[in-house]
Amino acid sequence: MKNNEPLIRITKRTNTSFKSAVLVRAVAIILALIVCGIVTKLFTSDDPISIFKTVFHGAFGKGRMLVTIHDVALLLCVSLAVTPAFKMKFWNIGAEGQVLMGALSTAMCMFYLGGKIPDALLILIMIFFSIVTACVWAIIPAFFKAQWGTNETLFTLMMNYVAIQLIEYFLKVADKSGSNVVGPDLLSHGWFPQLFHTDYLLNISVVIIITIVLHIYLRQSKHGYELSVVGESENTARYIGINVKKVIIRTMALSGAICGIAGLLLVGGSSHSVDPNIAGGRGFTAIMVSWLAKFNPIYMILTSLLLVFLARGADEVSSKFGLNADFSQILTGIILFFIIGCEFFINYQVHFRSKKTAKEDK
Repeated sequence: MKNNEPLIRITKRTNTSFKSAVLVRAVAIILALIVCGIVTKLFTSDDPISIFKTVFHGAFGKGRMLVTIHDVALLLCVSLAVTPAFKMKFWNIGAEGQVLMGALSTAMCMFYLGGKIPDALLILIMIFFSIVTACVWAIIPAFFKAQWGTNETLFTLMMNYVAIQLIEYFLKVADKSGSNVVGPDLLSHGWFPQLFHTDYLLNISVVIIITIVLHIYLRQSKHGYELSVVGESENTARYIGINVKKVIIRTMALSGAICGIAGLLLVGGSSHSVDPNIAGGRGFTAIMVSWLAKFNPIYMILTSLLLVFLARGADEVSSKFGLNADFSQILTGIILFFIIGCEFFINYQVHFRSKKTAKEDK
């Protein structure tokens, strides 16, 4: 009797333990580093061990620890921003643009008000406008989605390019020399103060506070419950009396506000400059961080650390061995391929048709 069972079938796992998931991810990272070592070996004469040491030194070498933690904090901040929307199944691909708008508002406050008012007041104004501007930027696609059901993925993505052009315009207005960046010489006021005489510590502290607050918001608050229900089923949400339109707009306002804080930290707390690339692709990398962490703010700390560690390590390998600057992107791509790929085996199981069944088919 012929059996219609396919040769290969895939089923979703429902009982993957935390230990098993961690083990699979660890194996994937080890395999990724081995492949990176082999690829690098093809272009250099160094042994793989020295390559792995270079990766570690690039992230945690002397004088680099604080910078790495700061990069983790900024990536984490943007990841936290996209998480409420993603948990609601509102695919906000516009975090990059929302961060840019926060950065632009901060830079404009520093440029036009710097030296004219006390720095303490200037910083307060920077905080207000960076949050409000990014918040409004995020509400626009949310309103269209809630009111007319527009595609939020395309809408938020296109708004990234509008934000880039607005920064380009500001650069031409602020700096007549034609430079593609407005730097510390023009933004000399409104810099965040050092915390305990340490650079970046204030930025890191702000992100830690946001992480704790958002974790409580998503897990313990009524708003967190409502956005989860909307994400599961809008019809169910309406049935139990939740105002879906209000939840969509409110959640995106929160996402935009956190993105605005990220832009504020970038300009006021670290670079003291603004250019179209200041977000550094964090808006897109944050999507991966949030997804890999299953929308859990605490797990996002580890995911952000892993991605920043690997990216900085790849940059160091490329620099030390005199390879093309794009080579680090190749290494990063290999690593991300393994990390993303391992999620398939954590969430799904592959079944092959048994030999006994195959014989029965004959």
